[in-house]
Amino acid sequence: MPLNFNHSLAAYGIIPSDVRLLRHQTRGEAGQTPHSLWRDERLLFEAYQAAQQIKNRSRLGGAFWASFVVTPDGRSLFVGLYSVEGHEPIPATWPYPISPRPPEGNDELYRLDHVDAFSEFDGRLFVDWGAGTRSWIQRADQQDKPIEELTRRFAEPPFPGFSAFVEPLSRIAGLPPSWTEALAASRGIYLLTCPITKELYVGAATGAGGFISRWHNYAATGHGGNVMLRSRDPSDYQVSILEVAGSLDSDVDILALETRWKLKLQSREMGLNAN
Repeated sequence: MPLNFNHSLAAYGIIPSDVRLLRHQTRGEAGQTPHSLWRDERLLFEAYQAAQQIKNRSRLGGAFWASFVVTPDGRSLFVGLYSVEGHEPIPATWPYPISPRPPEGNDELYRLDHVDAFSEFDGRLFVDWGAGTRSWIQRADQQDKPIEELTRRFAEPPFPGFSAFVEPLSRIAGLPPSWTEALAASRGIYLLTCPITKELYVGAATGAGGFISRWHNYAATGHGGNVMLRSRDPSDYQVSILEVAGSLDSDVDILALETRWKLKLQSREMGLNAN
């Protein structure tokens, strides 16, 4: 018989009708997500979660919040059970770690206490949230989530490999550290594709920091200094890797590879390469 999340609650004497399920999936301008925030800065994640809009007060009205975050591969990961001790006006100095915005009377601050007795499931339990992913606040007694997986410990998904790597620029800042290390240690040729205009751009990563350093520059500026990208409206370009350079390849060798890929993909004639 498959287990559901409410079975876990019942094992600790927690009544599902007292629990609200929260699935956090916001993405900030800098690429941070609730998942990356929870992984890297738990206190900032809790600060993010504690600030909620007043209009959601009735939906959030439970004795406990069961918090889930969306992982890079789209799964719903349980990250903590919190008891709700009340709410109050939000301070003007309260941090908004993902999407900074000054309080304008629309938000309030919840006093939350992490339930340590339930923490054995933090970062280990995945549920099937179902089709209603836009409904990020749900009642546990009305939405008993099937448990998909219970891992032995929290672990990031493994790096898919250079040839299989495909991500939007908006997610680069939130990549797992092991992915970032692999991309920072490698140089070569990458491809940007625009989801709006369907144009492509071939680029070369030659300097310190490899691929990841170059992509951070695109994410920060929207164009990375490229003339034709600068002339386009901002877009969340998809980034992938065409070829990884050898450890002995010089910058001149890598630029020659870049020219070869521009010719293959005709990115000068039908893309965003101007040279």
